Amino acid sequence: MGAVAAVASGMALGLLIETGIAWAISDTGIASGVLAALSSLNEVIDNLRNVIVGLLVALATLFLTIGGVRYILAGGDPSEVEAAKRTLRYAGIGYGIATLAPLLVSILKGIVGA
Repeated sequence: MGAVAAVASGMALGLLIETGIAWAISDTGIASGVLAALSSLNEVIDNLRNVIVGLLVALATLFLTIGGVRYILAGGDPSEVEAAKRTLRYAGIGYGIATLAPLLVSILKGIVGA
């Protein structure tokens, strides 16, 4: 059961990363060869923030789903229930980081002077 979950989560993570990269490429115009469209450092940082937040939310949702399924399938086994709770905790941390990403980007903009 663990191997199937690991393979499924790896495939889902790969799909999420691939989708995020494709979205970033199409959003910034790299696919059409227009790298000069990024007119300022602010725009680059904002695009990067959007991609990272999207990936974080998608990954946290994946962990939330896996944690819920593990909790349901635990069958009362205390170690499995604890593992499921730990996975749900990690999902919450991921959502928290995704929520704080705009604040972290504004701090970064202040540091680089953009």
